[in-house]
Amino acid sequence: MNYHKQTIQEVFQQLGTTEKGLSDDAAREKLASVGPNQLEEGKRKTAIGILLAQFKDLMIIILMGAAVISGVIGDLTDTIVILIIVLVNALIGFVQEYRAEKAMLALKQMSVTQAKVIRNGMLKWLTATDLVPGDMITLEAGNAVPADLRITESFNLKIEEAALTGESQAVVKVTEVLEADDLPIGDRVNLAFKGTLVTSGRGAGVVVATGMQTELGRIAKLLQEEEQLTPLQRRMATFSKKLSILVAGLCVLFFVAGWLRGEDLFTMIMTSISLAVAAIPEALPAVITISLALAAKRMIRYNSLIRKLPTVETLGSVSFICTDKTGTLTKNKMHVEQVYVNGHLFETSQVAANLQHENLLLLMHAFALNNDALEDEGTLKGDSTEIALMEVARGQKIKPGDWPRLAELAFDADRKLMTTFHSYDNKIISFTKGAPDMLFQKCADEPAGIQQQVDEMALNGLRVLGFAYRYWDKVPDNPDAETIERDLHFLGLTGMLDPPREEVFEAVQQCKSAGIIPVMITGDHPLTAKNIAQRLGIYESESDFVLTGQELAALSEEQFGGQVERVRVYARVSPEQKLFIVKTLQQKGHFVAMTGDGVNDAPSLKRANIGIAMGITGTDVAKEAAHMILLDDNFSTIVKAVREGRRIYDNILKFIKYLMTTNSGELWTLLLGPILNLPIALLPIHILWINLVSDGLPAITLSFEKAEKDIMSRPPRAPGESVFAEGRGLHMIWVGMLMGAVTLAAQVYAMNNGLHWQTIVFNVLCLSQMAHILAIRSGNESVFSIGILSNKPLIAAVLLTIALQFIVTYTPVLQPVFRTESLTMGEFLGVCAASSIVFFAVEIEKLLFRRKRRLRQAQFAGKRLTGA
Repeated sequence: MNYHKQTIQEVFQQLGTTEKGLSDDAAREKLASVGPNQLEEGKRKTAIGILLAQFKDLMIIILMGAAVISGVIGDLTDTIVILIIVLVNALIGFVQEYRAEKAMLALKQMSVTQAKVIRNGMLKWLTATDLVPGDMITLEAGNAVPADLRITESFNLKIEEAALTGESQAVVKVTEVLEADDLPIGDRVNLAFKGTLVTSGRGAGVVVATGMQTELGRIAKLLQEEEQLTPLQRRMATFSKKLSILVAGLCVLFFVAGWLRGEDLFTMIMTSISLAVAAIPEALPAVITISLALAAKRMIRYNSLIRKLPTVETLGSVSFICTDKTGTLTKNKMHVEQVYVNGHLFETSQVAANLQHENLLLLMHAFALNNDALEDEGTLKGDSTEIALMEVARGQKIKPGDWPRLAELAFDADRKLMTTFHSYDNKIISFTKGAPDMLFQKCADEPAGIQQQVDEMALNGLRVLGFAYRYWDKVPDNPDAETIERDLHFLGLTGMLDPPREEVFEAVQQCKSAGIIPVMITGDHPLTAKNIAQRLGIYESESDFVLTGQELAALSEEQFGGQVERVRVYARVSPEQKLFIVKTLQQKGHFVAMTGDGVNDAPSLKRANIGIAMGITGTDVAKEAAHMILLDDNFSTIVKAVREGRRIYDNILKFIKYLMTTNSGELWTLLLGPILNLPIALLPIHILWINLVSDGLPAITLSFEKAEKDIMSRPPRAPGESVFAEGRGLHMIWVGMLMGAVTLAAQVYAMNNGLHWQTIVFNVLCLSQMAHILAIRSGNESVFSIGILSNKPLIAAVLLTIALQFIVTYTPVLQPVFRTESLTMGEFLGVCAASSIVFFAVEIEKLLFRRKRRLRQAQFAGKRLTGA
């Protein structure tokens, strides 16, 4: 219902109530009909349900199957290792998801426990859950609003609605009818909303909505939206399916080939199963989880707190950042930008040098004296507008106590003015400030062209206040607005703005160079929003759009879908519209980051691919719904987080490439050996050991690799991009084949020359993997150019792996366990030489890629030059 358009008597009539409230009997009937005034939850996930859901991933199912098979064939060690990996992953995922489910609980805790209600014409305290439409509620400073109300009385009643609207300034409430349809929440000034806070004044209202019918209840419904899969989750699901098909195909091929050659049927079945276990990178889920956890810990240094681990890599795929204005792009602190006096416009920085200008000094006194900001231990406290005015006056050495205040007429929403009386030099002067249009009506001498000046300042996005003065013989007895706010002398104007943060402009430019489009979403006036967006480089040309909530509501889904990628500023939008914006961008194939701090932001934060809550100003509900929390509420921190997200995803791709290539090498070694009439090169203990020492720690240390040089000058990765794209799949095959070929060549050479062939094969395969990990530290650059010691944890892990390999090869007590024999110095040097082939082959691959890239760049530059 549009209660804001109805008179108080019409609302009373519709709800069957009066200013004396409902009777107890009528309230009981309504309570039975509409239910308690509390938020309902959607179907909550149980702890057991969340835990079991962690085992639905295809890779996890494959690993569990591998564990069972390993146990059947007698390899209990492999079974135990795999099950531990699966359980650790499940527990980490369970903790993250269980915490996310607290968002609804935080919303419920915002509900008020007690309210002052008029029932049967008498004032009483009631539990807020017992309120029904038609109840009369009284409000005073410090009260939380217990339900949605139509205001019936307002005595300077101000309510802070930041949790619902995102705007921190308290709203002055009125009782008058508002004529406009479909007003945004922040403009429905004759309504009060459940969960908001009375900051000053007093008033009363009639309950018009309770529970899930309130604005807070509507947001609770939106919070039940399903979350989106992250890019990594999508890619790993695809990867797992392709891997399972590939492994199954290879095992069947191996089994059929052996069976046709007349091998023992049971032996071939067991060997094929062993091949499947060897081919699956069982460490991959654990390595990814641990790497993401390490990255999340590192990101705290950048003032980014990660609540859900996959968020880290999702940052690398973000193509749109929808950000709040106040406090994120701006300082959340009003600042006087311009001062207008006697036909002259001064920037704030010019005031001190022009104080001799007629009336400018008097205007500075008006700033300080018609002002309720208070100084507390050197800090100004109060309304942000009045603090901004006081700071300018203090800069000119003007203090409120210079001219004592004798009387005042407080601001109210009807007059939109405030007047104070002061004594100085045996005179009485009054200063009046407020909305220019109201002030001009009270002035005896409105200057020519002053309205045009107001319009120009407003078009520049400034909030304009007017000032006037009048001299008196004495302070009027019982002053009222009609007698004292007339025949005023116009003094001047001031234009104020919440200015942009200095570092945000550069962050916006970094976004654009990285192919990310920043979009401002604010509850502020469209002109103010556009001005800030222009200053920051978010809005740059007429092809960019500014869209208000009302304009968005008038568009069909199809119409908005055609415009959404060009809109750079949204003003006065509702929670449902924020959610609609996110969904529409996602339907266009974009990955969306959304910032927010209020309860109104929670649904869109949860739906976005990356929901980013404010750590300083954010509500608990917003933080619970978000994937990530900005500890400094700064937009530039998001850009740093995106850079870190791209870095960690690059490194995840590196260790997928590494693990799959090494497993490919093992697979080719085991597959091709029997085909070439060679004995099986590796025993099960060898495969287990290689997977244990090479797949774990070295792979994890790849996550410490520094960012590639072009990390913020390339577009976001396409959401559908496969982990095999950009030549990675081909690399896994040919380098794996090279490892297998080198290993089998070493086997043939060692067997023909009477050497310790199986120990040589064991060492060549293991050390080839260490050579490979050193070579793939950078996707395109040589390891020598990035610095061999630039990733010390990786070098340490490689040296440790080599040392462990040395121990199992040369320690007599371990030789029977690992079926190894001590190698001669010549044999060991031969192993090192054979293993290094992989390193140099990959370095040559990168060299050819760099030459090809330089040739493309030269051709592109030549075409541009020719075109010019």
